[in-house]
Formats: sequence, structure tokens, C-alpha cells
Amino acid sequence: MNHFNSIRELLNTLNRGHKLLAELFEKRKSLSYKYEYALDVLDGNDDIIQLLINKDIIRQNGNFLELDDQFLQFFEQILEVNEEINTSYINENIRQVKDEYMLYYLQANSDGERYKYLKAVKSSLRKIGRITVRNILDLTRNIENTFKTEPNYKIKLSKLEIHKQKLVAIQQLIEQTEKLITEDELTFFKTATDEELRTITIQLRLELTESRQNLIETRKQIIEYINQIKYQSKFIEKLRLVKYLRDQYEIKAKTNLVELINNNKATVFESKPSYPLKISVNFLQTDAGYEVVRKLSRRIKTGVRPSVQMAEVISEDYLKPETEKEVFINIHEVKNSFTAGGNHLFDFLMNYKFLREVHFDERVTVFCQMISMFEEDFDVTEKFNRHNDIEYAVVYPK
Repeated sequence: MNHFNSIRELLNTLNRGHKLLAELFEKRKSLSYKYEYALDVLDGNDDIIQLLINKDIIRQNGNFLELDDQFLQFFEQILEVNEEINTSYINENIRQVKDEYMLYYLQANSDGERYKYLKAVKSSLRKIGRITVRNILDLTRNIENTFKTEPNYKIKLSKLEIHKQKLVAIQQLIEQTEKLITEDELTFFKTATDEELRTITIQLRLELTESRQNLIETRKQIIEYINQIKYQSKFIEKLRLVKYLRDQYEIKAKTNLVELINNNKATVFESKPSYPLKISVNFLQTDAGYEVVRKLSRRIKTGVRPSVQMAEVISEDYLKPETEKEVFINIHEVKNSFTAGGNHLFDFLMNYKFLREVHFDERVTVFCQMISMFEEDFDVTEKFNRHNDIEYAVVYPK
């Protein structure tokens, strides 16, 4: 393996081949990613492909390429899309925290050594909580995918049984973790009076409580799926056997199927009873009742045709047109009359003769409208007058 000399070299290499790496990761479940596809992604730059191969970031198998397992697991863990449930990793973290880091912390003589082991404890506790929650989510998704997508009943049942065992393992790890932070290592938590450790421990307890509750629902779901598969598998096996005997014309000789059917009093073999009910008059007067009568008439074929009632003649008074007249104020016409005169706008509007009666409040509204609409055509002075407790600006035409 061609090792990297620094983290900078690793990041630069990943950056140069990021297009191909993203493509390979998206198609990681495909077993036929050809070398030619990689050349198309990198615009024919074969040097980058060879660099990634030499650094063991990708592997070449004949004319096919794939991500190296180490980098594939790294990307899946960071992006949280891994489908494998790894309970041994949590177990190893619990063992390290209990048998190594906490013990070393209590045995350390200097603050520097104690801080190093305390930091390792905090890191492991964070990992335990995060990985436990992630494993439960992955387990729930895997159970759903197995039940819905696996076509083989035997393989489906075997996979669900394995998922059930992993569920039990996760539950045991949750119990071990809770015991670790509440009972086994009270001496350590009393000695290591660190605020961040206390916060991490509280967060871990919350995550474990949430995980335990989610496991209850997951356990119910997987048991239901297993029972459904077992029932369907037994039913299909019996159905195949009955079909085989029928095809061999041995079903009457080797089974008591005819006797069972004759003695079976299940309602599915009985004729469907009918219970005549009288339809209410109110329902018959509705459109739905009329449709029911029409359907029965076509089915029974009585020959009776329902008569259609004629509507009454519409009164001529109702047909007479009625018009309503409303006189609107023509603002532009008022503006033209104002510009032709010499009086200021407010006084002009108070004395203007409209085509209909216009009250004082409406004349004030017209005053405001005209200033807003024709501001450029008017000369709004800084002089103000009062009229009936209203103060207004003196406005003249330009």
C-alpha cells in the first residue's frame, strides 16, 4: 500500500478524484462499474484514476472499479448510510471505558495523564450514544426492506431472525451502558468532577432512554413480520400440495377435502341473505332516491316510466329588466374645471356643482384624491386654512 505522508496529501488526493469517488459511492451496490465510465466522469484524465488506484482508495478488478472497503466504510459512517449493525464496536467501547480509561484515570499521578484518559472516556461515551441511536435506525430500516423486498420466504425469515438477534444484542448493550454510568463506576464519576463529562452523561442517558423506547416498537414490528411470514409460508406450502394432488387427480383419494367442505358451515359458503327494507319517503324525494328508482326500473323492467313534472310558467314581471343608475364623479372633468378657474382647490370643491348631491365628507375625499392623482399639475403651497375643524393645504393649478 502506498501510504499518505500527511493529512494534506490525503485531502488533496480525495479532492482531485472527488467526482469519481462520488460516482462510485452512489453506485457502490453495483458490481459492474467499468473503467470506461470513470474516464467519462474525469473527462479522460487517466492519471487521476491511476493515482487513486496506487493510493488504494479505489481497487481495479479487471475492467471494473470499486471503492476500497476502508474508504467505503468511512464514507458510510460519516454520511450515516451504513446498513450493517455493528454491536461489537459498542461492546468494545464499553470495555475500553470500563477496564482501561476509567482505571487509568484513577491510577494516574499527574493532571496531564488524568486529562488524557478523561478525554478518552468522554469520546467513547459520545460514540456509544451516537452509534446506538444509529444502529436502531438502521435496524428498523433493514427490517422494513427485508420484509417488503426479499422475494424468497426462507431467506426473508432467516434475515428477520438475524435482525431479531441483533435487536436483543443492542438491548443488552443499552443495559450494560446504563449500568456502567449509574452503578459500576460511581467512584470515577464522583472523582472526575468535569462539567462536560456531566453533560455528556446526561445526554447519553437521554439517548439510551429514547433507544429503549424505539426498540419496543421495533420488537413488535419484527415479531409481527415473522408471524406473517410463517403463516404465509405454511399456507403456500399447503396450497402447493393441494394443487399437486389436484393435477395428479389424487385429491379425493389422498385427502378428505370433499368431506371438510361439506361439513364446513362457514358463512362464506352460504348464499348471501337479503334483508328488504322500506325506503323512506324523504329519501325518495331526493336526487339519490330518484336514481335508485331508475336503476330498479331498468332491472325489473316493469315498463312504467316516471313522468317528468313540468315547471310552472315564469311570470312576465320577473322577466322585465330592471336597471339601476349610479352617477360616478369624473375626477378628470373636475380637474379640468379647476385648472380653468382661479380659486384654490378646497374652496373650488366646496362650491362645485356635481351631477348628484355630494356631502361634505365626500368632497373632502375628492380633495385628497385629486392631490394624490395630479400632484405634478398642482401647486401645493405651504399655506394652510381651516374649515369645520379641518386643516387643509391651499392648492392652486400650475
